[in-house]
Amino acid sequence: MNTSGTTSMRDALYEAPGPKMRRKIRIWTIISAVAVAWLVYMIVNVFYVHGQLAPRYWSFFTRATTWRYLGQGFLGTVKVSLTAGAISLVLGLVFMLLRISSIKVLSWLARIVIEFFRGVPSLLLIYFFFLVIPQYGIKMSSFWMITLPVALAASGVLAEVFRAGVNAVPKGQTEAALSLGMSPFKVTHKIVLPQAIRFVIPSLISQLVVVVKDTTVAYVVSYPDLLQNGRVLITNYDALVSTYFVIAVIYILVNYLLNKAAIAVSRRTGAKIIR
Repeated sequence: MNTSGTTSMRDALYEAPGPKMRRKIRIWTIISAVAVAWLVYMIVNVFYVHGQLAPRYWSFFTRATTWRYLGQGFLGTVKVSLTAGAISLVLGLVFMLLRISSIKVLSWLARIVIEFFRGVPSLLLIYFFFLVIPQYGIKMSSFWMITLPVALAASGVLAEVFRAGVNAVPKGQTEAALSLGMSPFKVTHKIVLPQAIRFVIPSLISQLVVVVKDTTVAYVVSYPDLLQNGRVLITNYDALVSTYFVIAVIYILVNYLLNKAAIAVSRRTGAKIIR
């Protein structure tokens, strides 16, 4: 229940559950917890029966060399994610400005480009950069073969996030600025954009989670990211379950921290996460 004196969106859409509903929620929560615990037990039991919990599949994680190698892959993932994120931010902002342009041709073209990058899977773009681009004599490193497609795929989504932020700025401010003699260009860049960006900062951080997850297909271009280095460990130690489990935990922790950062920024700025 909200005790701050303000009405949240959740309070406006949903009633607080009564005693009977709270009792049902507790019962179904217990049932769900038991079902999940049973499922986890069954999975662990299957791994145990097939010998996947044997020490030889896990002991190499006690070695510093293993974590150093995974750390190198993690740095590769971070490098791609940050670079792709920065590029997608710039492209998304440019696409959004063209999308809201008063020049119909530019707005129409930007809309097509945005919908294209939003609709095409990032893996397909990666294959395009990996298989098609080199046929025209354009040589790229594996870093750019994964970074550019991920950035392009994210830019279409970010363009719409930026546009949502622009639409969240009260129209009265734009009208007041125009009535004072400011040009549309100055209104957009000095009044609308600063507020729009502040509104969508939490959503931009949240979108970085998608960028991080998209980098997991870097094995297509043999880029040494976290997952690719993990595949090498699987080959060397024949430890598929344990390696993928550790890598999954690392990705979950990274994405969890990013989501927490987005929520923290959202609370600090008072902006909602636009998805």
